[in-house]
Amino acid sequence: MEVKVLDINGKDTGRKVQLSDSVFGIEPNNHAVYLDVKQYLANQRQGTHKAKERAEVAGSTRKIKKQKGTGTARAGSKKSPLFKGGGTVFGPRPRSYSFKLNKTVKRLARKSAFSIKVKESNLVVVEDFNFETPNTKNFINVLKALGLENKKSLFVLGESNKNVYLSSRNLKASSVVINSELSTYEILNANNLVLLEGSLEGIEENLSK
Repeated sequence: MEVKVLDINGKDTGRKVQLSDSVFGIEPNNHAVYLDVKQYLANQRQGTHKAKERAEVAGSTRKIKKQKGTGTARAGSKKSPLFKGGGTVFGPRPRSYSFKLNKTVKRLARKSAFSIKVKESNLVVVEDFNFETPNTKNFINVLKALGLENKKSLFVLGESNKNVYLSSRNLKASSVVINSELSTYEILNANNLVLLEGSLEGIEENLSK
């Protein structure tokens, strides 16, 4: 499919780029997308939650009352889960939430995410640009020109560009990544996807393996 290339002023440059149908025009696989997003979010979890169990609670292990003749249930320790201040039964323990996902499934998920953005007309291609120095105002002007000032957007660069990255860092609704760092979650989490012309070759090469 052909997509027109815009400049940083939001105007048509008169040029078009050919997007690979095998990457940007497939039938989205929702289950692959679900698995990849689930893995991404699982990897963000620290897994440091912990509740003290019976053996870890501070307190005496002395038998708190005699075994028989009290008219109530027998009890051996104040650290029992039945008592206030006692240990927690089956409480959370530190663990990793990460799980394995095949590379082919991850590639399919990213292709599906790109195809969804194309179908929703939320993907634009912009010619490569740079700033002389980091300047948030310049980046805001680019957002205004593209009509993305009040929308969550993701800019994808072909290679690392410190000035562009630093210019966007103070903006909560916009983020900048290079094509090798893209994830399905980031693509779908953005309302609009802005691909710089120089990133297309790397994206298609990575997802065509």
